Amino acid sequence: MDVFSRTFLPAAAEAGLAVQTASRHMPVFRRCVGSGDATILITRCSRPDRSLGGEYLLLLTHKRLVVTQQTRVLHRLRLHLNTELRELSNVTWSPDPRLHSVELAATAIDGIRERFVIRTRHPKQVWQLDALLNHAFRTRLRTHRERIVATIGEAPADARPAPLRPVVLR
Repeated sequence: MDVFSRTFLPAAAEAGLAVQTASRHMPVFRRCVGSGDATILITRCSRPDRSLGGEYLLLLTHKRLVVTQQTRVLHRLRLHLNTELRELSNVTWSPDPRLHSVELAATAIDGIRERFVIRTRHPKQVWQLDALLNHAFRTRLRTHRERIVATIGEAPADARPAPLRPVVLR
């Protein structure tokens, strides 16, 4: 069993997802996530701007964010969002212990702002989710400067020639 399978099933059980639901979404997630990527979070979520859109399932791994949608009437699955974490910008979340929820928002690489509401059963889980999102998006991602591969007009530091030294000829 690969890393994704070993971490997906316990995370789904911890989230209270039915085995049938996890099994139904697994092939879609499997196409998006590599076998060596561990699951951090799997949870149901909704979109505050589209209350009639159906059910959404959010999967967060160390490298990717994948969201699937199941339609209400025909229960068809479709991929809503599949992106690497480093491709997301302006990622914010707001925990609300009174409503037992966390609103997660991020701008995808295509410029579309995505918003999801994750509901929890207890206020304590709101803070656990807040810490988990902080770990995934703030401490694990590299800064913008570290992602620069090369700048036009500048040679990389290790490619610069050594300083010239005089050679004595006899």
